[in-house]
Amino acid sequence: MGAVIVVWGCNWPIMKIALREIEPLTFAFARLAMGAICLFALLAATGRLRLPGRADMPVVLSVALLQLAAFMALINLGLARVDAGRSVILCYTTLIWVTPIAAIFLDERLTKAKAAGLALGLGGIVTLFNPFGFDWRNEAALAGNAMLLGAAFLWAITIVHIKTHRFALTPLQLAPWQMIIGTLPVAVLAFVWEDPLALRPSANLWLTLAYNGPLATAFTLWAWTTVTRALPAITTAMASLAVPVVGALSSMVVLNEAIGTTNIVGFALILAGLAAISAETATRAKG
Repeated sequence: MGAVIVVWGCNWPIMKIALREIEPLTFAFARLAMGAICLFALLAATGRLRLPGRADMPVVLSVALLQLAAFMALINLGLARVDAGRSVILCYTTLIWVTPIAAIFLDERLTKAKAAGLALGLGGIVTLFNPFGFDWRNEAALAGNAMLLGAAFLWAITIVHIKTHRFALTPLQLAPWQMIIGTLPVAVLAFVWEDPLALRPSANLWLTLAYNGPLATAFTLWAWTTVTRALPAITTAMASLAVPVVGALSSMVVLNEAIGTTNIVGFALILAGLAAISAETATRAKG
């Protein structure tokens, strides 16, 4: 769990550095392709590689197209326009959006604790966009922030779908197929809007790609699947909140980003909201 938190958190400034040398969609394409290759190799080596059946295809497609293709494309496009520290904060608003979506489509009860967490989280988002701390005339910043919130919302939709799906294969066994399917639309968009063949990789870019493919994509997915099976739900839920904290702090150290009062207050409110929702969700799941 500690490794996952550090790898995911520290990847935000690393991705920001990579985007100085590679276009956003090309970067997403490379990351998904490398992650898929690593996971196919892992499952083949352990004798667990299986072809998904018809029962798992809905979740294969939703994760592939929403959580992987659209999500990674949007966070890269957003991160190219927004500071890494603010980007990770916006991206991890996912659980805030899960709460109303699950209440509407799954008839999940909106408890007082969840309602309080939702109010705190939305208050944090409003704080991040208050006119005294955010320049609404900056079109690039507006587009980037919208993309990051859109990525978080798509991730939330996928989470709600996963909660209702009955798995025939394990999530880990489905992951490489989801990644390879998710790679296809991103690759098409990269070749239409960018020029991946014109890329001139440097040693620095190879290092960031090696970190993102095998580590931040393949390893963390395998490790998080293992952790969620081995530890109590409330432990994993609360531990996941450390990822945006590590992301924001590592962005300050590596990129010399100044978080600012607006981001600090907004992040604190969002984190408090996420903690309330996570604790309530995990406690009810345990019960």
